[in-house]
Amino acid sequence: MASPRDRLPVTVLTGYLGSGKTTLLNRILTHEHGLKVAVIVNEFGDVGIDNQLVIEADEEIFEMNNGCICCTVRGDLIRIIGNLMKRRDRFDHLVIETTGLADPAPVIQTFFVDEDLRDELKLDAVVTLVDLKHVEQHWDCEEVQEQLAFADVLLLNKIDLVDVEACVAIQQRTRALNPLARVIPTCQADAAMDQILGVEAFSLERALAIDPEFLTSDHDHEHDGAVGSVAFIEERPMSYKKLERWIDRLVSERGPDLFRMKGILRIDGDSHRYVFQSVHMLIDSTRDRPWRDGETPSTQFVIIGRDLDEAALRAGFEACVA
Repeated sequence: MASPRDRLPVTVLTGYLGSGKTTLLNRILTHEHGLKVAVIVNEFGDVGIDNQLVIEADEEIFEMNNGCICCTVRGDLIRIIGNLMKRRDRFDHLVIETTGLADPAPVIQTFFVDEDLRDELKLDAVVTLVDLKHVEQHWDCEEVQEQLAFADVLLLNKIDLVDVEACVAIQQRTRALNPLARVIPTCQADAAMDQILGVEAFSLERALAIDPEFLTSDHDHEHDGAVGSVAFIEERPMSYKKLERWIDRLVSERGPDLFRMKGILRIDGDSHRYVFQSVHMLIDSTRDRPWRDGETPSTQFVIIGRDLDEAALRAGFEACVA
């Protein structure tokens, strides 16, 4: 058993879809904090996009997709961490980015009920990002409530997209739900690293106060059955204009039900890849780095939302092939 000082500190990044977790993760990986960071990224869906949006780094990065870290792939989490610990001397801190649909309670619980993990790791903090622009649309969602309640650090993100009154109102609502968390307003998840890593903010006593059966219950977690994901992989180049028209039409017709869209795009006639991301009605597309030697250019596109018609979406996507 490692002494408390020698246990590997773990930060759990959580927050609803599109709240800015990957942006914060990239800040962690590029900041000169002097730590060697290992990363585990979990995605909801068959195709992993987030790991491709994480910047190039020397750190160990592991991807877990096709399942939510809090339910179907929790055993995978334990196995990956077990393998990481065999190379314990190569890093100083572990960051776990959960899917936006994760209940953080079972993830936290893992570090206390698994004897090996309990002896070798210590939970430093649960950092929850809040999308100030859209959080009120999902306020009553069970996952959002759980993510807010278990947070040690709350980043009220996208402060540039709301007015002062809205920010204050949401801060008051989060305070009412979780009065003990440190609240930090941010733009582009630009929190100082000493407010995120090495803060020793997690309190088991507070977790037990939220849920007295925290260490003994199974935490069966069921997602809203209407929420799902559709993924596309296409090696043929895509027409940017066709994609633009299709996505604009999708957003105008189904915007509130399209929680998150993201993708790496292969555009016809362009040697660079494009990164596409959207949250509800907010859309962003950026020309990214060139495709590398040995890299097979392809489009990987994921839609997460409610009551998705996979056949219609697939037909619309395939109609955008150049």
